[in-house]
Amino acid sequence: MWYGVLCGLAAGAFWGMIFVMPRWLAEFSPMELALGRYLAYGLITLLLLLPRLNGLLRRVTRAECAVLLRHALAGNIVYYLLLSTGVQLAGVAAASLIIGLLPLSVTLLGRRDHGALPLRQLAWPLTLVVAGIVCINVDVFTHAQGGSQPWTTVALGMLCAFGALLCWTWYAVDNARFLKRNPHFSGAEWSGLYGLSTGVVALALGVVVMAFGGDGAAGRDWLRFWSVVTIVALGASVIGNQLWNLASRRVPVTLSGQLLLFETLFGLLYGFLYQHQMPRPLELLAIVLLIAGVAGSVWKHQPGVRSGIRTRAQP
Repeated sequence: MWYGVLCGLAAGAFWGMIFVMPRWLAEFSPMELALGRYLAYGLITLLLLLPRLNGLLRRVTRAECAVLLRHALAGNIVYYLLLSTGVQLAGVAAASLIIGLLPLSVTLLGRRDHGALPLRQLAWPLTLVVAGIVCINVDVFTHAQGGSQPWTTVALGMLCAFGALLCWTWYAVDNARFLKRNPHFSGAEWSGLYGLSTGVVALALGVVVMAFGGDGAAGRDWLRFWSVVTIVALGASVIGNQLWNLASRRVPVTLSGQLLLFETLFGLLYGFLYQHQMPRPLELLAIVLLIAGVAGSVWKHQPGVRSGIRTRAQP
């Protein structure tokens, strides 16, 4: 289990980059960011899988192709399109706030899975998580009063971030269930197939966008664009997704939901570094509460603690 926890932490460190990419490339639209990142992801994956691609593709059934298609849309393209829109309209901290609800949403959706702890046994770790999210919420809206964005724009951005939350909640639980039911695919193999399917979907959508009014908007730094999206594709998509698949096989869904907090924490950290500022008191308190909540959830899921709980529950 601890190996799975470390893989989840490392995945969160790579995923945190996605929160600052829309700020690095603010002159590009969310659609361009999503399609560029996933075209690069698909190409990198194709190059990595090329020596064994034919044998791997022969093992994929039609039903598994359907799973890959829905995961590519919900877990990658639609998710990041909504998230990058949320970051550009509402800011890094506000979008991180909404995505920070992932531990709760994934835990609730996966609470009936095999190996999941009853919610009552996770009461105090989840309480710490909620308290941390409340702190971030209060801080965001307290400091939004003098912001340059209109209230309606911020609200629309947060609505987009909420849509991203729903997409990734469903993907995280469905992907974890699939991997546990299908051990004939290794984490690396499934991550590679996931990358290929995402690249194919991004290519198809890119052709459609160009055919219906994509003008390329001359005058922007496209070399910088492709450099950044390729780095993010390699780190957040190729490496991060493979680490997450390793974690998904080794920890219960109720714990994997808590591990998603690392994405939010690293996203906030990278946002602070990008803006050259220290966290405000409420932001710092939120980070401490979220880390404590994750640590408490990990402790609750340890085999010795779980057996101890069951023993005390017996008459």
